[in-house]
Amino acid sequence: MNAHAWKALLALLICTASACSRSDTATPAATAGEATARSGAVNADRVTAADDEPGSWMSHGRTYDEQRFSPLEQVDRHNVDRLGLAWTYKLDVNRETEATPIVVDGTMYVTGAFSIVSALDAATGKELWKFDPKVPRDKGRDGCCGVPNRGVAVWEGKVFVGAYDGRLIALDAGSGKPVWQTDTIVDHQRSYTITGAPRVVKGKVVIGNGGAEFGVRGYVSAYEADSGALAWRFFTVPGDPEQPPENKAMEIARPTWKGTRYASFGGGGTVWDSMAYDPVLDLLYIGTGNGSTWNRHLRSPGGGDNLFLSSIIALRPDTGEYVWHYQTTPGESWDFTATQHIVLADLSIDDVPRKVLMQAPKNGFFYVIDRATGELLSADKFAPATWASHVDPETGRPVETEIADWGKTAQLIAPGPLGAHNWQPMSFNPQTGYVYIPMQEAMALYVPDPQQTYSGKGTWHLGTQPLALPESSAELRAAAESLKGHLIAWDPVTRREVWRQSHVTLWNGGTLSTAGGLVFQGSADGRFVAYAADSGEKLWETPAHTGVMAGPISYEIDGEQFVSVAAGWGGAFPLALGGLSEPAKVRASARVLTYKLGGRAKLSPPRYEPAPLPEPPPLSDDAERIARGRDLYNTHCGACHGMSAVAGSVLPDLRYLTPARHESFDAILGGALAARGMPSFSATLSADDIDAVRQYVIKRAHDLQDDLARQGTQAEARRTP
Repeated sequence: MNAHAWKALLALLICTASACSRSDTATPAATAGEATARSGAVNADRVTAADDEPGSWMSHGRTYDEQRFSPLEQVDRHNVDRLGLAWTYKLDVNRETEATPIVVDGTMYVTGAFSIVSALDAATGKELWKFDPKVPRDKGRDGCCGVPNRGVAVWEGKVFVGAYDGRLIALDAGSGKPVWQTDTIVDHQRSYTITGAPRVVKGKVVIGNGGAEFGVRGYVSAYEADSGALAWRFFTVPGDPEQPPENKAMEIARPTWKGTRYASFGGGGTVWDSMAYDPVLDLLYIGTGNGSTWNRHLRSPGGGDNLFLSSIIALRPDTGEYVWHYQTTPGESWDFTATQHIVLADLSIDDVPRKVLMQAPKNGFFYVIDRATGELLSADKFAPATWASHVDPETGRPVETEIADWGKTAQLIAPGPLGAHNWQPMSFNPQTGYVYIPMQEAMALYVPDPQQTYSGKGTWHLGTQPLALPESSAELRAAAESLKGHLIAWDPVTRREVWRQSHVTLWNGGTLSTAGGLVFQGSADGRFVAYAADSGEKLWETPAHTGVMAGPISYEIDGEQFVSVAAGWGGAFPLALGGLSEPAKVRASARVLTYKLGGRAKLSPPRYEPAPLPEPPPLSDDAERIARGRDLYNTHCGACHGMSAVAGSVLPDLRYLTPARHESFDAILGGALAARGMPSFSATLSADDIDAVRQYVIKRAHDLQDDLARQGTQAEARRTP
């Protein structure tokens, strides 16, 4: 038996011992000898000394401090206009693409939707291997915002990926073959997912889960990198109030929750994205998410801060031991997560050197915190925020306005659930001292539903009336025009915005800053752009033919600097609020785009599939039935196909259903298309409910037909991929 055969047998035995239960596949691009990538020999010394290898991008934010700053300077403000496309790589699924590629020793590791991993030659884009974890396509129902994956971690010859269905999987970096996998989910009766990128700290793979909107209890887990054995788990909110607290942290948190109802809703506080690590202080920092439900009166009757929702928490990475916390939004009630990008830096604050942690979470305030102690140093509005007037510097608490509490009366509040800054990563440039933030302006009307109870897996639990959009096309256009997106440069020392560039709408890309004096960012309307880091002047742009949301990277091969970004439209905004995303006018085409000076590759033309609006079935005259169908649709269908039956350009717009699809409507909602991603609602909706939903969809098709007739238009670009 040759060496390659022994290696394959060993991988199979390890996989069997680790209970690999799926037919997960790693597909080589060529013969075994040609396809193997390099070893991925990343370790603590290499990541800690990442600046000694400026041509690599070995960790999610390049360095443990997550600054997303590249020391490379071959591409600078004087020659950036010579950037051209070096190569592209087509990802498998045209959905939300949110990954930060990792580049180690000439190999790029990148993920797409449904957690599919590709290893590429970083100089040419040639595929070396691909691994598909075979996530069930109807699993998307268990997540709020599509089926994204934000990337992998590479460590000592392994590539780690968190699969959307909750598995943490270790792959051989050279072949893509599974080495081990483990189930991270503590309760399969709840809608847990993984969308974030793992981090590896001191030989432990750290990963959190998503699902707060669906009623889960948040936690973060650490697994041994060599074996997949659970090292520790830190829950972020208390569990069953009838049971004693598990540890010191839960002893601190328990008194801040009132009543017992929170346990039925799970509590929330999921750790679904940001982490950072300080190897000198030996502290791991995690950001926690929103409450479950959003409505604090329903979740925790009697009030309370509800620790550790919407908090930054410092832990010991060896044990998961709690060290300190800072809560950005006590009593969280607006989906104001603190899972947004965490950046570590050394700054001079009031002429005193400070080791700081910085975050611009959803709530609209920019925080500078002493990362050794958790002391608040400053908190200032970086975006419109009507829910709080300011943060009290003495107490560190936001001062809520009279409109903040919507638990009993509906209120229009800024920011809304999309946040002043969402998951798209910001970056910090130590040369300018600025933080570059993808800022958003979006208000939302919160309408309480005090009667909501936990109703099972795959169902949203917000404590609000069903989210909806205006059904009038004129009102919808006005609402879309009210949304604004900007790239802002923020000075954390002088506590002010220095410059901004505005976009056509929100949901723009993460940022990269470089020693060449540049800031790179993609846009919702399908562009990839470079700005001057000091002034914000736009220096270069190129079409991407799809929305670009992920954070770019830069790396070097054989003395040549590359800039790369994973591009692909999707996520909460174009899915649930598709009717507001129209100004972007992009399609959901997923690919890696990589540029270099003098690059001459060609980008394939944009996907565009115009189609006429099919003649809808006759409209029911049962107004009450249609109204019930509207609420059922917005509760169960709107998060994917667009609230009020107006989709974006990612998933099908149900107003365009063909006669055949209308005929099979019951079967489709019964699971006939589950293998293609449309889950079954047979356990949730009755036959009468399903018919009410269909009647509402028909009504909205007639509304569109009337709009087109008024405009003298016979056809509209059909909003399906």
